[in-house]
Amino acid sequence: MAAGATLTDRSSLWRFEAGAWLFLRLVLGVAWVRAGWEKLGEPGWTGAPQGKAIAGFLQGAIAKSTEGPHPEVPHWYHTLVQDLFLPNATVLGPLVTYGEILVGIALIIGLATRFAALAGLTMNLAFLWAGTTSTNPPMLLLGLALVFFGHHAGRFGVDGRAIPWVSARLPAQLTRLGSEVLFVLAVAAGSGLALAAADAETWAAMAALALIVTVGATWRHNPE
Repeated sequence: MAAGATLTDRSSLWRFEAGAWLFLRLVLGVAWVRAGWEKLGEPGWTGAPQGKAIAGFLQGAIAKSTEGPHPEVPHWYHTLVQDLFLPNATVLGPLVTYGEILVGIALIIGLATRFAALAGLTMNLAFLWAGTTSTNPPMLLLGLALVFFGHHAGRFGVDGRAIPWVSARLPAQLTRLGSEVLFVLAVAAGSGLALAAADAETWAAMAALALIVTVGATWRHNPE
């Protein structure tokens, strides 16, 4: 790269970044719309008997939860399915169906793009924890890319016009607060995933170690 050049120079390949994100958005969005559209009006999903299809899916997840340290369906998810999801299967059927369609539309038009991707990957995780792979792994990875790296993912979409307009009219303090809230939510989500991947004792020990290192490093750089 020539002296003084930046990643946003028109001569750089980075000028195609928004177009690349558009492509990924469209692929993922169409996949979500198609998944929801196939359930629309279908018996057991939004048609009578409403919720029967997802109830069968959830009962299959319970059956995959066996004894042992690493079952296909985690024990904690078994409990969540049995105590929360199954009793509300009639609500979850339409919720999943319309949720998939709305996430897909939002990604296609670039509306609240990263939030829509986050909602999508939450559903992907729910399906994976229930012991179903299908297209969930690649969709999950695309969603993660949009959430963590897609700062300009909605540039060719509604966000490309709405976000600059809103940001110009919000106080700087409120914008900074929004970023901090997102950071706290990300840490909370990461902590939850870490707890799902490790036993409680390991989680607590590593959390304490990370906290000690962080506090020590902060104090060293800011002794006063």
